[in-house]
Amino acid sequence: MQLTATIRASTFRFGSVKEVLAKANPPKSGDDLAGVSARDPVERVAARAVLSRLTLRELRESPVVPYEDDELTRLVEDTLDEQAFRAVKDLTVGEFREWILETRTDGPTIRAVSPGLTPEMAAATCKLMSNLDLMIAGAKCQVVVRANDTLGLPGRLSSRIQPNHPTDDVEGILLSAREGLSYGCGDAVIGVNPATDTAESTAEILRALGEVIDRNAIPTQSCVLSHVTVQMKALELGAPMGLMFQSLSGTEAGNRAFGISRSLMDEAYAIMKERGATRGPNVMYFETGQGSALSSAAHHGADQVTLEARCYGFARRYKPFLVNTVVGFIGPEYLEDGPQITRAALEDHFMGKLLGLPMGCDACFTYHASMSQDEVESLTVLLAAAGCTYLMSLPVGDDIMLNYQSTSFHDIPSVRSLSGKRPAPEFEAWLEEKGIWVADRPGDRFGDPGVVR
Repeated sequence: MQLTATIRASTFRFGSVKEVLAKANPPKSGDDLAGVSARDPVERVAARAVLSRLTLRELRESPVVPYEDDELTRLVEDTLDEQAFRAVKDLTVGEFREWILETRTDGPTIRAVSPGLTPEMAAATCKLMSNLDLMIAGAKCQVVVRANDTLGLPGRLSSRIQPNHPTDDVEGILLSAREGLSYGCGDAVIGVNPATDTAESTAEILRALGEVIDRNAIPTQSCVLSHVTVQMKALELGAPMGLMFQSLSGTEAGNRAFGISRSLMDEAYAIMKERGATRGPNVMYFETGQGSALSSAAHHGADQVTLEARCYGFARRYKPFLVNTVVGFIGPEYLEDGPQITRAALEDHFMGKLLGLPMGCDACFTYHASMSQDEVESLTVLLAAAGCTYLMSLPVGDDIMLNYQSTSFHDIPSVRSLSGKRPAPEFEAWLEEKGIWVADRPGDRFGDPGVVR
């Protein structure tokens, strides 16, 4: 395995595949913070030259965290589909990129090899792609999932209503949820980030949301994004849980900082399959974000794009209904500005879809990041064109509990109209029945929260 490249008479030597992956990455403030980024653009080009010549087999043999040190590495290796891997193992990363982008390579063909890909393969391919490449490739990778409605079908764009409240006031949460529904949002999930992480509070919110969903026969699902152990207790209290949530990291140590492990998630998944209120078969909801492992000093010297891909390698074990990269939420220490956040969103969407996940994105930024509302709006259009499964929807795009900027209730119908996309089919029929959205335009009850009892 040759890890050297000569650029302009200068020879660059890299000590490991992990170093090549890190230095091939586009500029990211998190990689700078971790001390793993390329010294200059020329070294970055050299790393990409080396990366383009590595085979997928060599990447499988060189995970960024060793097999013996990390349960996520073991999970990926031990469950890899050998037949799918054999179909691509001798391709170089450069050849694999070209194969994905070929006009003749369609979504079903890519899905057939997906179970044979490791996260490092997805990350490596991503690093050789432009933003437009990532959009074209992401749009090809269709992943269809079902809970109480169906997400990921061609020509569809779904959304999560995020009716957070700073004191978990249930009436306030329900008022926000009703407003979002009246704008045609919420077919992915009505998901609340709780201010109080207790089983009793989680159960109370789930019961209230469940009553609204049942009373109005809304084809969607509810979720309270408390810790997975809290949600398991809420299930024991009889709460009607539509989806079970957990944040994931890309290493065993990172997940330990989140208070989870493979065994715990296996237990949670089994309980949710048994007691959840969703028809399924897809009943889990995961959130990720570049920089999570670094923020807990659990990155093992690897770059944040590769570690993000490893989150998806973990998530696919549980066949989730939703996976959401909260792309700008962790802060400018990891993604500094609009261009970095935009790049990361397109990277995450492509990598997750390539690995077989129904990827959504919280196109967002914290108040101390260098990003504007115009840039977020531009990113939502790029994601819609790239085939993103769903986006967030908040009152005026401002989360008053988590204190960050995202996409609004108004943005979702606007982006759908601009991109010619529609909600999930079951939800679309409900919107027409209620007069919220009829054919390709707003109905008489559009924006009227009173339509939802």
